[in-house]
Amino acid sequence: MMSLWTAPSVMYSAIRRAHILARKRTIVQPSSQHAAPVFDLQRSCHGKLYEMVKKRSLDARTKAHAQKNPNQKVCVRTDMEEEVEYDTDVIDRPKPPPPRQFQAKYQDYSQAADHKFPGAPANSSKYMPTAKQVFFKSVKYDTSTAGTLLDWQKQSDMDKHMSKDPCRLMTKEPGKQPPEDPCEQFKRMRLKNDPKQCPPSGSAAPDGGDGCNGKDSGDPNQSLKLKCLLGALAAMVAGGLIAWFLASTKNDDNKGAGGGSDGDNNSADAKRGVSGLVTSPDSSEKLPKHVPYLIIGGGTAAFSAFRSIKSNDAKAKVLIVSNEYHKPYMRPPLSKELWYTPNTNEKTIKDYRFKQWAGSERSLFFEPDEFFVDPEKLEESVNGGIAVAQGFSVQKVDAQNHTVTLNDGYKITYDECLIATGCAPKNLPMFRDAAPSVREKVMVYRTPDDFDRLRRYAAEKRSITIVGNGFIGSELACSLAHYSKENDGGKIYQVFQESGNMSKVLPNYLSRWTMAKMKNQGVCVIPNASIKSATRDEESLKLELNNGMTLLSDIVVVCVGCSPNTNLASPSKLEVDRTLGGFVVNAELEARRNLYVAGDASCFYDPLLGRRRVEHHDHSVVSGKLAGENMTGAKKPYVHQSMFWSDLGPEIGYEGIGLADSSLPTVGIFALPSATDARSSTDNLTVNREEDDGSKHTIIVDEKSNSDVVTWDDDAHGEQPDYGRGVIFYLKNEKIVGVLMWNLFSRVGLARTIINQNKKYDDLNEVAKLFEIHS
Repeated sequence: MMSLWTAPSVMYSAIRRAHILARKRTIVQPSSQHAAPVFDLQRSCHGKLYEMVKKRSLDARTKAHAQKNPNQKVCVRTDMEEEVEYDTDVIDRPKPPPPRQFQAKYQDYSQAADHKFPGAPANSSKYMPTAKQVFFKSVKYDTSTAGTLLDWQKQSDMDKHMSKDPCRLMTKEPGKQPPEDPCEQFKRMRLKNDPKQCPPSGSAAPDGGDGCNGKDSGDPNQSLKLKCLLGALAAMVAGGLIAWFLASTKNDDNKGAGGGSDGDNNSADAKRGVSGLVTSPDSSEKLPKHVPYLIIGGGTAAFSAFRSIKSNDAKAKVLIVSNEYHKPYMRPPLSKELWYTPNTNEKTIKDYRFKQWAGSERSLFFEPDEFFVDPEKLEESVNGGIAVAQGFSVQKVDAQNHTVTLNDGYKITYDECLIATGCAPKNLPMFRDAAPSVREKVMVYRTPDDFDRLRRYAAEKRSITIVGNGFIGSELACSLAHYSKENDGGKIYQVFQESGNMSKVLPNYLSRWTMAKMKNQGVCVIPNASIKSATRDEESLKLELNNGMTLLSDIVVVCVGCSPNTNLASPSKLEVDRTLGGFVVNAELEARRNLYVAGDASCFYDPLLGRRRVEHHDHSVVSGKLAGENMTGAKKPYVHQSMFWSDLGPEIGYEGIGLADSSLPTVGIFALPSATDARSSTDNLTVNREEDDGSKHTIIVDEKSNSDVVTWDDDAHGEQPDYGRGVIFYLKNEKIVGVLMWNLFSRVGLARTIINQNKKYDDLNEVAKLFEIHS
């Protein structure tokens, strides 16, 4: 039984719990029916009005944001959930119906609930519910506890027509199309402003196209870009077709002699096949992977080395890798004998036979094609031999690993290797950088193909201009003048900056005398002049000279020397002489162990004359021979003094040896012919001359007549002397370092002996008697 003190405590605790529960406020999700007493109508209506104003402000900000950033997705369909806060005692404790004195006020509240919101349009009832429709949702009071209550269940008709989607509004009027979905309108505006975005699958593009996969979608400028690209492509194709048509119809070279027949009767492929302008073999994979002897280059030095190797190793297998499309050949006849040899059949592509000065006939090539072994069969050859890989070039030499790499990456290993790459003809910068129409009228001269091209021009009676006064330039000018005279051809010009022909070799007095002889042969020599500009004038070139003259020439041949082919030096880590050019080698012509260099590309050390680089045929023959011997184990030093020769028509021919440099002091001894055959007993006459360049030249004349002595001065207006035969000594430190035999032949051995003695001579006239200049 509860005591008197316990009962108050329990009651106090229960009352406290009830008070706490009565004053507690909860937040619940809105239900389908929300019961609200009549007394709370004004409070709830004010809250809903605030929520409506807040929603409109949010919609306005959302619309402004969508207009400012059309590419962002701001129209999102969401089911809005509102949280309603109300007292728990409204639900927990049902309220009694309003007293009679509040019935009139309730009616006012009911009318206010049916009233439309201020600012709403006249027809807004179709889309916007009234306050009563929003706030009242089928309220039903429990009559079991509240007694007689107002039974007012209100159900909004708008719930039947209004979608939960806030972005979509439905109309109540049948037969009238609902308004356009603002989300769809927004998406269409976004696609129009941002063409790179695609509409969702199954929807059409804003402009009626088929979206990203259609032809109307994408960048609006894409169509213009595509049209520009197609237009440029069409222009390129049209330009190429026009250029091909003009090149095919243009008969610049006229394909053969006399409007000729060679190119007209044979296709380009057949012509290349006859002339060897195809790689042999057709692929580097068919070349042997290892050879005992490998030679890079296919010129005179390379073939001379092969002969030397073969003489010391009878079964040697030698592979020559050459970037030319011909078998090894000699170059001197290209500017001399070939122009004096008639060729009736005009088939000069394959048959380069000429008649030597002694009367015998031979070919430009060292050996016929049958002499060489097929590169594919070199490894199988029992007796060895020489094979030539035509049309291939070497990119790198690995001297340490004895490996060479071709331009296509194919590698060949070797035991001994020789570099004999020769030199390449130079061109003038003004021609090298000229327009294509000018460059096609300019050529250099070094190969049989160059000979064929120039011969066609000469046969067509074209005017030809030679630029340069060296060996090739002077010899070619004389040969073309002779050919033109024999065939009633065009004019031959020779332009150079020096004062006479062969001015770097011959003393000035002899150089000017030679120039006069060349003029007599029909060459129009223009000294002390250079080409200032070259322009194309229809079928000819218009050459402006620095002396004010203007020449019209059909073809220009540049003969201004050559530069050694040393492209292998940098990737192969080989040394190149900075002054003379060429690969630096020792006395045995060895650049690295088991790697030799010979010919024009070698810069060797001469015990008598110091370090030199020589570009003569004899040097290529002798240095190639010595390199071949050393490749087989001879290890001999190079002490040979190479010779050179030149022929400038029927009246001028000379041979030289050693260092023949016109800048050195010279002593020339000549035997002048006279009108009578009888020889007089007069003493020799000596003339000492100092030229403008500071070089000193002495002329000792052993004449048969003492007439016209004063005509030895080149500047005199009288008849110049005729330097018939003689010998010229080149001096350095009063020692003979070079000898030139003027119209004297077969005396090279004597001149080499005099140079090798390396001593001073008191009377050079006595030395000249050894050459028998009067015999």
